[in-house]
Amino acid sequence: MDSLQQFLQLLVNGISLGSIYALIALGYTMVYGIIQLINFAHGDVLMIGAYIGWFATTRLHLPFLPALLLAMVGAALLGVIIERIAYKPLRNATRIAALITAIGVSLFIEYGGMLAFGPQVRTYPPVFPETVYSVGGIMFKYGDVVMLLTSVILMVLLTVVVKYTKVGKAMRAVSHDKDAALLMGINVNNTISATFAIGSALAAAAGVLLGVYFNQIDPLMGIMPGLKAFVAAVLGGIGIIPGAMAGGLILGLVETLVSGLGASMWRDAVAFFILILVLVIRPNGIFGKNVREKV
Repeated sequence: MDSLQQFLQLLVNGISLGSIYALIALGYTMVYGIIQLINFAHGDVLMIGAYIGWFATTRLHLPFLPALLLAMVGAALLGVIIERIAYKPLRNATRIAALITAIGVSLFIEYGGMLAFGPQVRTYPPVFPETVYSVGGIMFKYGDVVMLLTSVILMVLLTVVVKYTKVGKAMRAVSHDKDAALLMGINVNNTISATFAIGSALAAAAGVLLGVYFNQIDPLMGIMPGLKAFVAAVLGGIGIIPGAMAGGLILGLVETLVSGLGASMWRDAVAFFILILVLVIRPNGIFGKNVREKV
């Protein structure tokens, strides 16, 4: 394989991984856009979704698509429960109180997952045929194509929901001005719950895709992808949906290229180096705009 083919192969792998990061980042950016909360428990919802998908495929013997949908529904319900129990009582509290609560919820889910599922690593069953396609010397696995298409379809569906549905319009109204939305008759509490449900469903889909991609899951698997998705959301402009998609893809490409250059031990460090650069050079992200706060 020559250098050009190797580079194109890395691009394909990076887009596949980046699309998964984009799905996770969308949940971060949606919640922040609505209530200005960094939901650090989001990566652990991903872990729960991955385990639901694993249970559906190994115990219920469901194919990929029904297992994915079951994981998304289960995680959506979990997201609503977390919002109602942990975050709703803090709706008017300080941001630091909500942030500490999010960290507490994250730890609770992680170690609750250890008690429920056990600390051992679980192997994801093969859900796709081992078919390999070759286009110009670039190798595509059947599973890679399905995962990429799944991510793209979910991102397109989210865009349609946000732009053209009643729930999506309510979400945009609440993110723009919560008090004005309330005066216009929008049920703010239900809109926030719907945002958590959609974001958690996308995280669960990403969890199942990560399980298939890396072929294993464990109760702490959501920590690093969750943090990297937060980096992706900040890179694209947190609170901006297209920014989360772009940030996830960029981060996946950079991570894969770093690994392809033989520096796989630095792939995690590079992600957080990108975060530092963004915060220093352009804190509002690629798609963000400078907004002057009134004193």
